[in-house]
Amino acid sequence: MLGDCVEKYLEAIKIFSGPLKGIDLAVRPHSAPEYKDETMTVFQIPIYSEQRCGKHQPSHSPGRLSPEQSSDSESTENEQHLPDGVSQRKGGRDPSLVVAFVCKLHLKKGNFLVLRAKELGLPVGTAAIAPIIAAVKDGKSVTYEGKEILPEEICTPPDPSLAFVVVECPDEGFILPISENATFQRYQGQADGPVALVVHIAPERVLADSRYQQWMERFGPDTQHLILNENCTSVHNLRSHKIQTQLNLIHPDIFPALASLRCQVVSQNSPHWPAPYPLLSLHGVCFCLLQEESAPFTVPTVRGECLLKYQLRPRREWQRDALITCNPDEFIAEALEMPNFRESVQEYRKTTQDGPVPAEKKSQYPEIIFLGTGSAIPMKIRNVSSTLINISSDKSLLLDCGEGTFGQLCRHYGDRVDRVLGTLAAVFVSHLHADHHTGLLNILLQRERALASLGKPFHPLLVVAPTQLKPWLQQYHNQCQPILHHVCMIPAKCLQKGTEVSSSEVERLISLLLETCDLEEFQTCLVRHCKHAFGCALVHTSGWKLVYSGDTMPCETLVQMGKDATLLIHEATLEDGLEEEAMEKTHSTTSQAIGVGMRMKAKFIMLNHFSQRYAKIPLFSPDFNEKVGIAFDHMKVCFGDFPTVPKLTAPLKALFAGDIEEMQERKEKRELRLVRAALLSRKQVGGPEDSEPQQKRAHAEASQSPQSKKVRAK
Repeated sequence: MLGDCVEKYLEAIKIFSGPLKGIDLAVRPHSAPEYKDETMTVFQIPIYSEQRCGKHQPSHSPGRLSPEQSSDSESTENEQHLPDGVSQRKGGRDPSLVVAFVCKLHLKKGNFLVLRAKELGLPVGTAAIAPIIAAVKDGKSVTYEGKEILPEEICTPPDPSLAFVVVECPDEGFILPISENATFQRYQGQADGPVALVVHIAPERVLADSRYQQWMERFGPDTQHLILNENCTSVHNLRSHKIQTQLNLIHPDIFPALASLRCQVVSQNSPHWPAPYPLLSLHGVCFCLLQEESAPFTVPTVRGECLLKYQLRPRREWQRDALITCNPDEFIAEALEMPNFRESVQEYRKTTQDGPVPAEKKSQYPEIIFLGTGSAIPMKIRNVSSTLINISSDKSLLLDCGEGTFGQLCRHYGDRVDRVLGTLAAVFVSHLHADHHTGLLNILLQRERALASLGKPFHPLLVVAPTQLKPWLQQYHNQCQPILHHVCMIPAKCLQKGTEVSSSEVERLISLLLETCDLEEFQTCLVRHCKHAFGCALVHTSGWKLVYSGDTMPCETLVQMGKDATLLIHEATLEDGLEEEAMEKTHSTTSQAIGVGMRMKAKFIMLNHFSQRYAKIPLFSPDFNEKVGIAFDHMKVCFGDFPTVPKLTAPLKALFAGDIEEMQERKEKRELRLVRAALLSRKQVGGPEDSEPQQKRAHAEASQSPQSKKVRAK
């Protein structure tokens, strides 16, 4: 059943993210016999919850629709259209079943002691030694030239057959079936060999249960226990922590320290950070996301960390040499050693102190938090597209929701993430490329959990998206787990200017969207990217207007829809000089994006969705001005920050000087190749006698090209 689900899921996502090559799926049902290779034998142990009774029915939160009923099932705009070959059958993982694994290492024969064998006069180095080696490794004595030789004389002892266990106990209903399982009992009595390690995938409430702890104790004092759950804290994505710590030195409010930083504490008394540079946002505290208080144990217990290893052979031991360590003091020291970095920060702060405080600074909202500012695939520094708009202290929405969006929320907010999810009123999905929508499923599931933890009633999330998103959600709902009750979907096409909405249900949802988010208008328009790609414009009741381009080439429809915007968030996937590539990929260059904002008469422009070739920072365009800023992951801006953001350019250039220089060199080499290609083409047309004058003309034309002008301007 689960294998069928995975196959169907892979088939479903292919229609959105293109061909998925190299994915070979091999499924072994839990009822299959053991798996065996040259290292170990793996036994599958199906365990059923004691609460199992007929067909599983998930609990319903107040006001929650049943999983079998879509929240907008009456809407003709949201008719279910499934891909060819997709079954309407309900299926998926049985929540009353988990599968545990007992992995038993094969007995490892001892090593033949060559030097000792020579001392005893055995025929080492001849064909006659082979049967002797085979016999003593099997534990048998041999007789050579009338003398009996015991195996322990010329062979090390065999390595015993150890086992390790992996068990999942998702809730208290599985504790009794696990503790009474006959297979586990045999290993606890060591009838089937000693157990070196037990891996527990279980929440804290299960681990704290006395019945479960007694079951753990029955493995004996020599068994190690590894805990894997929400309380395991690790430094994920060290590069992201590093760059955020360094950006925080420039402006601690616009670049707040990551709340989930679980590492050495950085204080304002750090020897690497002088008095004029206080780390305002770290507050000398180390943050950690803990969902529940950790349970105490009487057995040897270790909590999981990234790259933590347990070695079974030749010696049983924990290995921590590969663990990621995070030392912000090192990041700070590295930044302060950058040429001109200190001076540029001092100069920027001096200009901001001397300048007037803008009127917008009085208001914290709206607050724009960039959760993902890269394109195509997640990378170490820039995640894929997602922007959180905190409309007020209790209302927010997401503009796109690429994979990893929930993880970014956790890194940004730490233990406040549930509160943020509780304020989430809507999600806008611009188009159906994977880097813009595949994080939606986890957001929906985590939001339900967050509302329950906050004691708030469950209600579906409003999702504005192309109607083509619905088959994907339907597919997941049919084959994996109920999800449609999480969503009230508003087709993005219904919010285009002049569109008549024929469905009363969609009209109701649009009114609910505007009311919930305090908006006078939520308008969409088709943009120049893939089919069914949309941009959007939000007009708040207080008068501000925010425009989001999604992915697009320069689009006149977007310009008209966004006229006089307070803020334009526009993609700038590629650098200037790559206009042809941008057109092929239906994206915008930096200057093209700025040009859209200028024609729109936007008050400010934030550029994002950078190609991952610009991992840390994109190349600056000569068109940059006091109305343009560059987005970074975890960057937080309010309208009152508009005058400040352009002034951060000098410190940013100093911090990333090496990266900018490298990108500039690549650009110059690319332009030189273009010049050479032009010369070769003209030489083939004009003949060799005309090559020298044409070479001069080509160089002259290249020096007058926009790309070359931009190179000199930098």
